Amino acid sequence: MERAAGKAAALQKPRVILALLLLLALICVMLLDGYLRAEVGGDQRVRTGASSSDVPDDVLDGGPIVTLRGGQAKTVSVPDKTIALTFDDGPNPTWTPQVLAILEKYDVPATFFLVGSMVSRYPGIVSDMVGQGHEVGIHTFTHVDLSYQSDARVRREMEQTQLALAGAAGITTTLFRAPYSSETDAIDNYSWPVYKKLGQDGYTSVFVDTDSDDWKRPGVSKIVQWATPKKNMGASVLFHDAGGERSQTIKALPRYIEKMRAKGYTFTTISGVKEQGRGGGQGQQPGAGGPQSAADGSQGTANGPQGTASTLQAAHREATGAILYEGKALVAAVAVAEWAVPTLSVGLMVVGVAVMGRFGMMLVLARRHYRLRNRRRFSWGPTVTRPVSVIVPAYNEKECIANTLASLARSTHPIEVIVVDDGSTDGTAEIAESLGMPNVRVVRQANAGKPAALNNGVRNAAHDIVVMMDGDTVFEPDTVRQLVQPFADPEVGAVAGNAKVGNRTTVIGAWQHIEYVMGFNLDRRMYDLLRCMPTIPGAIGAFRREAVLQAGGMSEDTLAEDTDITIAMHRAGRRVVYQEHARAWTEAPGSLKQLWSQRYRWSYGTMQALWKHRKSLTDKGPSGRFGRVGMPLVVLFQIVTPVFAPLIDVFTAYSMIFIDFKAALLAWLAVLGVQLVCAAYAFRLDREKYRYLLMMPLQQLAYRQMMYLVLIHSCVTALTGGRLRWQKLKRTGEVGTPAGAG
Repeated sequence: MERAAGKAAALQKPRVILALLLLLALICVMLLDGYLRAEVGGDQRVRTGASSSDVPDDVLDGGPIVTLRGGQAKTVSVPDKTIALTFDDGPNPTWTPQVLAILEKYDVPATFFLVGSMVSRYPGIVSDMVGQGHEVGIHTFTHVDLSYQSDARVRREMEQTQLALAGAAGITTTLFRAPYSSETDAIDNYSWPVYKKLGQDGYTSVFVDTDSDDWKRPGVSKIVQWATPKKNMGASVLFHDAGGERSQTIKALPRYIEKMRAKGYTFTTISGVKEQGRGGGQGQQPGAGGPQSAADGSQGTANGPQGTASTLQAAHREATGAILYEGKALVAAVAVAEWAVPTLSVGLMVVGVAVMGRFGMMLVLARRHYRLRNRRRFSWGPTVTRPVSVIVPAYNEKECIANTLASLARSTHPIEVIVVDDGSTDGTAEIAESLGMPNVRVVRQANAGKPAALNNGVRNAAHDIVVMMDGDTVFEPDTVRQLVQPFADPEVGAVAGNAKVGNRTTVIGAWQHIEYVMGFNLDRRMYDLLRCMPTIPGAIGAFRREAVLQAGGMSEDTLAEDTDITIAMHRAGRRVVYQEHARAWTEAPGSLKQLWSQRYRWSYGTMQALWKHRKSLTDKGPSGRFGRVGMPLVVLFQIVTPVFAPLIDVFTAYSMIFIDFKAALLAWLAVLGVQLVCAAYAFRLDREKYRYLLMMPLQQLAYRQMMYLVLIHSCVTALTGGRLRWQKLKRTGEVGTPAGAG
């Protein structure tokens, strides 16, 4: 069996890795989306008032186009009566298409300085832009002031924008305009080294002669007036097609074009200006100066356009090879992020509503259940005093079996105990027999698994009520008596007891203790009132013997035989209830590895049981009631919500780091507060000590994440059709009598 368990564990490793990769992919998608929106790595600093003492005078007083071929700074001015129309901050899905439509209508070329993150988000607009003959340049990837950034950050801003252009339009560019730049006389000692380095990499830096200041939204007339050069001078003119509300720009642009043409101006691109500056020609005619391929076929790279290319050539370079495919991969990844993050946001809202709704429902129904079951006049019917059979399946339980049987020996209710030894190899059966208890029988069988052991015990039971417990569990003296009282009601077919963690002195044990108390005192009370209890715990449950036999016994079809038989009881019309006063003390897993193994088996087994009983969704009568009430609640609260619950933590961490730490922290504390209220109420119902709730914040940060991964692992296994064998946990036998526990 150990060899089979080891083989099964080995087969599960790829699924664990896949579960981790899914979570990692989610985090990467969110980080990418944050980076695109400048929430990750954003820097809002803008330098002003710095000295220009290190900047050459001929640059400060020169034209708006600056090159540094061979380390020699040169500037180019725009010829008289010529406009190099430029737009910054795009593309934008609302305003850029309108700008392009106006330019197409008037047959005017323009140069767009694009933000790489926007290019990657709206590649279709850039493709249309280039296809219409316009020129594009780089405006960094995240619109940061490069004078504050390291060389590595500057290089990354340029490389990533080149990749975005390659993926969007299949080109790279030699043109660059720095964010927050204006005229050349504003170059300072901090920005000049950046321009020099980019110039050495082959970039042409483009500045402004005339600024429309349209970003101030001063009115259409002012925009047209401020964008008009004085005394028929040529100019590099700045407008914006993004970065804010640009309706005034859209209205001003046609008026501006008509006004300048009436004054005898022609329009060109930045490359058109450079060509005229080199060749001494006149202003380019409308429509000229669009992007063209390099005559010598030289290509750009993500690190910067390489360039022995003549300034007579257009700024665009055809992207080929690695940069092209990397660019397309970037654009594809961004498309996924653009779709995934809004979808995840909606999912977060749904999960948040579901989680808070569940808490509210649990509190209301748990309180109602408690008041109903604990009122003085409540009774299940005549007191049940007849003997019952207690079945203890045992496989290698030498550490625990003596404590288990000793606790049963103190029972205040008449019982017979049937220990079904499932092929133990550690002397479990011999220990049970050596105790010499008169009401204990040991039934031996070849190793066949827990369901088979329970069925064997049911067949050998002498009484009509059977209590099932685990071999590592101890009962209080009054447990059996309390557990069987609901059978006074003939409708009751099964009873779930109150399982409690006995080894709660460790951190892992304390976390499970909180989980058990909340689960039993809130979840099970809610399900009891709704008559759709999904699971009778294997540690403590009671059944009518005939009901178990009519259901075909404990099934081996799933790994959660307790959930399977419970649903079968519902479908057969039997009522399943929760008895809070019947307490059992069980040994919870003592290590993270064992905890993972146990919870993985539970969650996967629950999925198997729900799938097995899926026809209850369309059945009539009692079976249909569980299918239409219980199954949706279990799927929603125990599978769907927990699977997507990590969104809460991921978005919280994302918001704390990249958006608003204080607001995100307050939101997280509010959710934790609600959970603490629910947990405190559950502890009050069970008269537990509140000190364990001090572990709850850490439980939310560590333990809950592990449970998420376990559930994702289970879902992956279910979707891939994997199989999992029952695996026994290592026991220590440290849980003895419950005296003093709590």
